[in-house]
Amino acid sequence: MSTSINWQSDDEQVQKNQRRAYNDMRARCPIAHDDKLGYSLFSHADVMHILNNPTTFSNHVSDRHIAVPNGMDAPVHTAFRAINDKYFTADRMATFRPIAKELIDSLVSQLPKGQPVDIMAEFAKTYAVKLQNTFMSWGDETEAPLNAWIEKNRKGTLSQNRDEIASVALEFDGYIKAILDDKRTKRPDDVTFELMNDVVMLPQGKRVMSDEELISLIRNWTVGELSTMSSAVGIIFEFFIHHPDVLTHLKASPQDIDNAVLEILRLHDPLITNRRRTTCPVTLHGIGIPKDAKITINWQSANRDPEAFHQADSFELHRNQANNLVYGHGIHVCPGKPLAQLELGLLVECLAEQVSKIRPASDDYFDHAIYPASGFSRLEVVLS
Repeated sequence: MSTSINWQSDDEQVQKNQRRAYNDMRARCPIAHDDKLGYSLFSHADVMHILNNPTTFSNHVSDRHIAVPNGMDAPVHTAFRAINDKYFTADRMATFRPIAKELIDSLVSQLPKGQPVDIMAEFAKTYAVKLQNTFMSWGDETEAPLNAWIEKNRKGTLSQNRDEIASVALEFDGYIKAILDDKRTKRPDDVTFELMNDVVMLPQGKRVMSDEELISLIRNWTVGELSTMSSAVGIIFEFFIHHPDVLTHLKASPQDIDNAVLEILRLHDPLITNRRRTTCPVTLHGIGIPKDAKITINWQSANRDPEAFHQADSFELHRNQANNLVYGHGIHVCPGKPLAQLELGLLVECLAEQVSKIRPASDDYFDHAIYPASGFSRLEVVLS
């Protein structure tokens, strides 16, 4: 029986450049272990094996907190996922598209030209929050407290302090509960109120969702999406620093935007990992893994695996994206995928229309984000 390589996922050298570190781990070993992440898998093939076997590798990783829908397994997951997916249909995205386009056009037009701007501090978070609030039909008054809460959540996550994380989560629950109570009083014709009255078809019968379930689903739509969307924004801006020709091409050929976004995010995935839990003892690459073990799938490494992608470290505009795992794969594919694709595609469209060039503001223009975040914590650029 083989043994996995031990590593420290929070080592300073790993955090200094996560993409490089995960590439190195993938080349060194199939599986690595540490106390923080459990068994980490880096190859595209191994990640696909996990995703294609959800009964062996469970998404139900915590008994303390409900997580709708992605922290559930079938058949409960199937029921809640059916509710989720009603809100991300092609028709709904087509209706939301002109609204989102107008908002993104406005946000991009407000970016200063010819002077340094920190995209992460002055654009990315605002972009993510405003779009999410618009989609959920929440008022402008929710932006400031939601932004403040996101910052608390980021600091709590980085600190790994369980009490702090629990306190921040409880604050979010109370914040969303107040929104739900307000919607019950006003009964508006919007996405949030519709969701509150939707019926979930569970094995034991049909019913509306409890407030706990609603809050969990909304948390998944907001907290999860806001952090990855903000990361994706920085990754896209930084990409165009090094590939101005691609921005020029997309201005003339907007039909290539969607594939370009997938390829940009394949190269620098805005979500680094997800967790799974073994439901029985398993053996991978001769390594025995016990029941109830933590499994960490590393998206960022899998999406740069040369066994799955020809010239994996190179941008190829017309690459076949069948193996791309930016939005995951299988029954737990990203619940907000259609909305994220729409919003990021529109961002690139607006940049192509309004910006001729993006260049670094200085030699020291960025800081890498620290796990569990991806992308950049600081990205200072000059637009022209």
